[in-house]
Amino acid sequence: MAEAPPIAPMEQFLVHPLVKIPPLHIGGLTLDMSITNATLAMAFAAFVACAFLFAAGKRQLVPGRLQSVGESLFDLIDQTLVGPIMGHSGRPYVPFIFTIFMLVLVMNMAGLLLAFGNLAHQEWTFTATAQLAVTLTLALISFLSVVAIGFIKNGLGFFKLFTPSGLPLPMLMLVAPLEFLSFMIRPVTLAMRLFGNMLGGHVVMYMFASFVVGLGLFALQGGIAYLAFAGSGVSFAMVVALTALEFIVAFLQAFVFAALTTVYLNDVVNLGHGH
Repeated sequence: MAEAPPIAPMEQFLVHPLVKIPPLHIGGLTLDMSITNATLAMAFAAFVACAFLFAAGKRQLVPGRLQSVGESLFDLIDQTLVGPIMGHSGRPYVPFIFTIFMLVLVMNMAGLLLAFGNLAHQEWTFTATAQLAVTLTLALISFLSVVAIGFIKNGLGFFKLFTPSGLPLPMLMLVAPLEFLSFMIRPVTLAMRLFGNMLGGHVVMYMFASFVVGLGLFALQGGIAYLAFAGSGVSFAMVVALTALEFIVAFLQAFVFAALTTVYLNDVVNLGHGH
């Protein structure tokens, strides 16, 4: 009798060592240098992003498909985000914002394309942006870059970011701590937004995909169990619909991450205009 595999949607987020490498001892620290499914997923995303941009950057007079897609993605960041939000002063930061956008986008998309490998218990499949450690690292890179650029461009005037002009002193004493607190939690909200969307979407997709397999195997027992094929078919339709939705969400989350990074950079690059 065929049995359905157990539904364990959170297994897909476990980090597994794929290639064990002896640990590196530095002082009192021990660094595990093993290659895991997480590091493989991130390395794969970086390779795909670099390969795509290399192939798309040929500057042909009549652009091919890859060049057209690459130029469209770059214009999306340059013309839709940086230009309208930061103006001409944002031009030096376009490569940084575009790099973050491409890394998040490729990791999101790669995670979706490889997600179904988890149903076959393939440990090498992994969605990097469904790990809080990864999204928080990206958020901290964005946040610390904003802080560094803020001090480089404004010096101690950076603290004007927390003191809106025109407020009386009693109100300013109330608003300034709130502004500072709001600024400090930016990396947390930036990381949690991407992490939560990718994690939730993959869990729901895995659940419905498990229903497809489980109900299908149950229906093979015959008799009244054949009715389970209907449930399996509905679940399959949901998987298709959710997959399409998740591809949209994957793109939008990469765009939102880049957009918020742009807004945060604008706060310090054009500090004198808004404060």
